[in-house]
Formats: sequence, C-alpha cells, structure tokens
Amino acid sequence: MKYYGLRNQGATCYLNSILQALFMTREFREAVKSCSKHHKDDINVQLNTLFESLKKKTSETTEVTKTLRIEKVYEQQDAGQYLEKILSDVSDEASEIFKGELIHRTVCDQCGSHTDDEVPFFFLSLPLMDSKNGNYSVEDGIQEFLKDVEFCGEDQMYCDECKYKCDTTVKYKLKLHPEILILLLKRFEYNYHRMSYSKDSRAVDVCYTIDLPENQTYELYALVEHFGSLTGGHYTAIIKSEDEDRWYEFNDSSVTLLSDHRIQRKFENFTVYHKLTSHSFYTRSRSAHLLFYRKKSK
Repeated sequence: MKYYGLRNQGATCYLNSILQALFMTREFREAVKSCSKHHKDDINVQLNTLFESLKKKTSETTEVTKTLRIEKVYEQQDAGQYLEKILSDVSDEASEIFKGELIHRTVCDQCGSHTDDEVPFFFLSLPLMDSKNGNYSVEDGIQEFLKDVEFCGEDQMYCDECKYKCDTTVKYKLKLHPEILILLLKRFEYNYHRMSYSKDSRAVDVCYTIDLPENQTYELYALVEHFGSLTGGHYTAIIKSEDEDRWYEFNDSSVTLLSDHRIQRKFENFTVYHKLTSHSFYTRSRSAHLLFYRKKSK
C-alpha cells in the first residue's frame, strides 16, 4: 500500500502528525467510517472523508481545521491537546479504542477505610525525571505515574470515618486496559521562575514492548516527534504499517519508507536497538513526544 502526506496550512504539522497516526490505526479508521454513515456534519464525517482521500492522494486538512475551530493555522499548537480534543469529539465507538480507566484509591492510614474514584483516560501523561540508572525510560515513567502517593503533615486529608485529617495514601490501579495505549511524554512544562513554558529535550529510552500491571503487553507502532523550540519547532510522525511491518516517516506532504540503516541513523536518534529482555528492545530519543502502543494478545 502506498501512503500519502498531508499539506501544511502554515504551522499545522502538529495536526498532520496526529491525523496520520490516527489514519494508520486501522481500528479507529474503521470505527470512524462506520459512524460517519449516521451523522451529517461532524468530526466523524470530516475524518472519514480525509481518510478516504488519504488512500489515494496527498490531502488537505482545511475541513478538519474548520470543524476543530482552528483559526490561527500559522500558529503552532500542542499535538497532545488536539489529539485529546479529537478523541473527545468523535463517536463513542471510535474513542473507545483509546479509552482506559484508572482507579484512584484513597486510603486513610489511621483507620484503613478507603474510597475509590474511577478516572477514564485517553492517554497517560508521563513526567520526565532524573533516573538512578542515568537513562530515563518509558517504563520508569509508567512506574512513577502508578506509584503510591503519601499525604502527610500539612497535606493530610480529611477522613469521613475518623472525622479529622489523617495521613493518607493514594494508590493508582489500571482497571481497564485500552486497545491502543497512548503515552504522552511531558516535554512541555510551565517554568514558574521564567513565567513561561519550556521544553525538556532530555533523551528517553522508548521501549518497543512494555508490560503493564495485570500482565498486559503492548507493542509500539507510532511515535509523534517534536523538534526545535516550543514556538518555532516542527512535528513529524514515524509509524509502522500494520500490513507490511515496515516503518514510514510522515513529514507533512512527504512520506518516506525508512530502511533499517535510516532507522538506525534517525534514533541515537531506533539508535541501534539495545536488547533489554528476550523480547524487548528500546531506542533512545530526544524528540519523542507521543507514543502509540497496540495491545498484544496474552
């Protein structure tokens, strides 16, 4: 199958990169097509029209930007923000593919009583941090995201059973594993000293396969990358074709098949794959921002 690009309207590379990742997600593409038959003028119809066009030629995103109410096409936006907006606006059938569910369990350390809150998500936002091993990895980020958080001293929380504030532990558990797991590496953070956003370009070890709690394995198939500064940077996507098991680079109108040599050159910046276990590899990247993983059968 031949793949085609998306024309940049000015600074809409952030939108192009996530649209290509969604197009290359067969389950989402088919769900949008099915739902578009029952709607007249919404995001499902516009996405399906775009996806059908992408099968044949380099395509325009003008109707999608209108539907998303993107007026300043020469102003770069955050890809993660618009990915969340698209998944929030499409049909439940289409968004369900990416929807997971967390349980936040709040436990009183004094009496042991607890309350559970169910929190749906479209992606997990992983903070970047220093690693004891020197190289921060996606697995480190997941462990940090799911670790217990203790609230003590001035941060104690009120307990309905004890009737006063107590030391409290909040535990996080994955209740529902999505079919497609999206991880967002939080490269853009607000700097309170400078009173502005800044970008964290540290190298991250991106694992090709990851294991989540409950023994669920996911396999990487797409990365959205960001290069350059926060305001003047550029987004691209590297995506593995499900049919061919080959990697392509989507850079606005340009689509390039990546040879093994080019993949090795691009990753430090797939760097030659480094073996972690008998079935898992990682690549080190300073540009990876959004990671798409497909659930594997147990």
